[in-house]
Amino acid sequence: MSFAAGLTAIPPHGSGLRIGLFGGSFNPIHDGHRLVAEQCLKRLGLDAVWLLVSPGNPLKDNDSLPSLEARVRAARARLRHPRLVATGLEAQRGYRYTVDTLIWLKRSCPDTHFVWIMGADNLAQFHRWESWRDIAQLMPIAVYDRPGATLRAMAALAAQSLAPHRIPEQRARELPLADPPAWTLLTGVTSALSSSAIRLGRASGTK
Repeated sequence: MSFAAGLTAIPPHGSGLRIGLFGGSFNPIHDGHRLVAEQCLKRLGLDAVWLLVSPGNPLKDNDSLPSLEARVRAARARLRHPRLVATGLEAQRGYRYTVDTLIWLKRSCPDTHFVWIMGADNLAQFHRWESWRDIAQLMPIAVYDRPGATLRAMAALAAQSLAPHRIPEQRARELPLADPPAWTLLTGVTSALSSSAIRLGRASGTK
């Protein structure tokens, strides 16, 4: 499958840079996604955050998923920030699972310090991800608070298993250089926006 030029390129990177990786379908992208990216950029001391627009979540029904090109372009239009970059690089390489993407990025950018970013709702089901324990061993993880999801997430298998490797939120800026497994939970300003709720609203004609 061919893609429009630049949509699946690996963004600028370099030795010593600290880059957050925020994956998802972004169907659609919304201000809650931007809030998480901006907060992680600031509170983790990152040089950039890449939004990895996935070809499709293996845990979800992707039959009605808009094209990758449409979602990448929408994400770039919404972000409009020099250090927040949307890319569909996974699709170009045929990756469906996060673990494969992270292995490839670590090999391709060996001197870049990556941090995986996920919402608390994803931590709650992280144990269902392909090779989730390997993901935790590949790079540090920043979990961002999500209204109504955090208590369930912290009681879930992955959080309990990784509890000994948790870095206090007050030391979050240490996370990008920490040896994995390492993770932190970022709390504070949150958004109740949800892609699924937005889609439902559009389908019912209320949004």
